Amino acid sequence: MGGLVSQSSLRQTPPSVRERLADAVHASRTALLGRDAMRGYLVSGGAGVFLALIGALGSYHAPILTRLVYWVGLCLAGAVVGTGVTQLIGREGRADGNPWLYGLLTVVLITVPFTGVVWFVSEALFNRGLRVETLPRYLLPVLVVTVAMTALNFLVQRRPIETHAAPKGAPAPRFLDRFPPKLRGAELHAVEAEDHYLRLHTSRGQDLILMRLADAVTELEGIEGAQTHRSWWVAKAAVEDARRGDGRAVLSLKGGVEAPVSRAYAKALREAGWF
Repeated sequence: MGGLVSQSSLRQTPPSVRERLADAVHASRTALLGRDAMRGYLVSGGAGVFLALIGALGSYHAPILTRLVYWVGLCLAGAVVGTGVTQLIGREGRADGNPWLYGLLTVVLITVPFTGVVWFVSEALFNRGLRVETLPRYLLPVLVVTVAMTALNFLVQRRPIETHAAPKGAPAPRFLDRFPPKLRGAELHAVEAEDHYLRLHTSRGQDLILMRLADAVTELEGIEGAQTHRSWWVAKAAVEDARRGDGRAVLSLKGGVEAPVSRAYAKALREAGWF
């Protein structure tokens, strides 16, 4: 009877619900198997090998093979949990005005449940039994390793904030309404942060407005562009050339302006065809 009810309910499920369920499954699978996730697994596996070789947290008494299985296994398991956590709280947190809060949430949501996992595996593997009174001892080591791995994966997977071109007929980006009168109607080439101000680089010259870059990027949606540096947003159509200087990439823009590309964003921008 239960099986018939389940099958009947599934047949009566509206297509939109089934489609949303399929989209959720696809998104979860992409998050766990996507390029960024695979890069995170490689970083975590490498960290596990390093921790095993140095016998971290007193594990040097165990045979090297046991240490490798222990540390690499835990680091990879932590990477899977971390990927799930980023899906839960949303990757957008990295790009908004409070990345520290995003990092704190990530660390807490990984550390709390994973302390239990590490306790269970450690006690079963090294002590041949489960002693509940030892559980609190694992909290601090797990917290330290989680903070280190979260920071490392954040740096490895860091991507520039991108904006996208608006479809035909869409209203102009809100940011253009902030242009001073002398720049109205000009083509925007780049936005550069200077203290609490933004310097607008346009086809009609430059000027300053009082605004945060993070807020400006939100309002620039509708123009294809990306953040190339923590202090720069650049319109893709304004890029005329790219060169390397002092080990870093520099974008030459219309009007003779040169915008820096930080190492954190260089790879992602190169893969996107910026240079």
